Amino acid sequence: MIMKKFILAALLVFLSAAFGSVCIAQSADEVYKKPLKEVLENIEKVFNVNLEWSDSDVKNVEVHYATWRYTTDVKSALENILGSVGFVFNEKGNNAYVVSPFEYHKRSVEAGKRHLDQLLSLYSDASAFDKRKADLRQCIITTLGLNTTAARPPLNPIVRGRKVMDGYTVENVAIETLPGFFLNGNLYRPNKKSGSFPVILSPHGHFYGENGSTSGDGAGRFNENVQYRCAALARMGAIVFSYEMYSWGESIAQTGGRDFHWDPFALRMQTWNSMRALDFLLSLKGADKSRVGITGASGGGTQTFLMTALDDRITASAPVVMVSSSFYGGCACESGLPIHDFCNGYRTNNAEIAAMAAPRPQLVVSDGTDWTASVPGTDYPYLKKVYGLYGKESSVTNVHLPNDEHDYGYSKRVPVYRFFAETLGLNLKAITGKDGNIEEKNIAIQHADALKVFDQNNPMPSTALKGQEAIKQAFKAFHSQSLSLVR
Repeated sequence: MIMKKFILAALLVFLSAAFGSVCIAQSADEVYKKPLKEVLENIEKVFNVNLEWSDSDVKNVEVHYATWRYTTDVKSALENILGSVGFVFNEKGNNAYVVSPFEYHKRSVEAGKRHLDQLLSLYSDASAFDKRKADLRQCIITTLGLNTTAARPPLNPIVRGRKVMDGYTVENVAIETLPGFFLNGNLYRPNKKSGSFPVILSPHGHFYGENGSTSGDGAGRFNENVQYRCAALARMGAIVFSYEMYSWGESIAQTGGRDFHWDPFALRMQTWNSMRALDFLLSLKGADKSRVGITGASGGGTQTFLMTALDDRITASAPVVMVSSSFYGGCACESGLPIHDFCNGYRTNNAEIAAMAAPRPQLVVSDGTDWTASVPGTDYPYLKKVYGLYGKESSVTNVHLPNDEHDYGYSKRVPVYRFFAETLGLNLKAITGKDGNIEEKNIAIQHADALKVFDQNNPMPSTALKGQEAIKQAFKAFHSQSLSLVR
């Protein structure tokens, strides 16, 4: 009898626990959980809107308490629902919205505009923006872990392979930005042997060569668009240094693989390399320290406005197809470290970082097929207002090419040539034909092998660092004081 009572009690406990767990599971996981795709389809009907999404993105994604998140307007409902599963939406117009997973480097144009309006409220005059600029510069330098005040190690430049062209020369150059790390590039000079010359930095973007190569013809600094602009600017009278991104092109031989380019450490090294590249340019005989330019597209555009924001030696900048308050760069080498994070209570974005050039002359080139499509209506008006604080509204200009794509093609190079002719005193006639049009026909495009610093006959020095970890250690050894301050 006692045994029967024990068995009956145990059975009741088991059924109670099982039934309870079923109720809980059914309450939380069955009744109030729906597939995201089903929820989106329902929202379309409830609010009479059109939603676009990728089935592969929403597959296996479920929303808890979905209908509880509905509100009286579609935008609030979408924010409540999508935010809970890590998705966002962008308004497309005509009552249509695009739904996609949250990406850390992207915002909606509307969100970017709201952010710019908030930032503008922080600075009512030039002194207020100067304060914000100083704060931002220190925040970014600290986040990057850069030691910008210590005595810098010797560059030990390696210069070889001089080629005499029509109106300019090209040399293959490597500089030691840290002991054992070599930054490779090409130095374009005017044929004129004496005088005072403006200098221009030319960081390249994520341009691949044939079959996705990062070190062959068409890739990086070997890209013909890069060669055209560097040679043309040299023919106009500037000394131009075209240098490569970290773990791209020749530097892969040091890092050990191009995957290291997508590591956040690349942002540290690329910015430091840009500073050392400018050290090199300004060390050259005839370099005019009062006329210093920088221009690049895409990832090179990021380096253009970031370098200008951090280094007052830059006197004129031309970021191409990159400035945007709603896009932070899709590579960890651009936004893999929190340089856009809160600084004295407020986040920043790439448009504000570009504004840190003020009141120095700046040309922003944008197109209609990437994230810079919104520049004329959103980012450029903001930049004009910031420059207006200094009474220099005309010192920032925008050339918008609505039918262009994401590149640094001829249509983008022409306004840049004109900009640097005006701001750096270059000779535009040197590349102007009899019909008044800009010509690049006298420029010879070189094969990648002809532009490389190191090869079988000219090996890298035996002191060269090998591998990502060795390079990180060298970086830390020099920048250790600043690295200890990284938030």
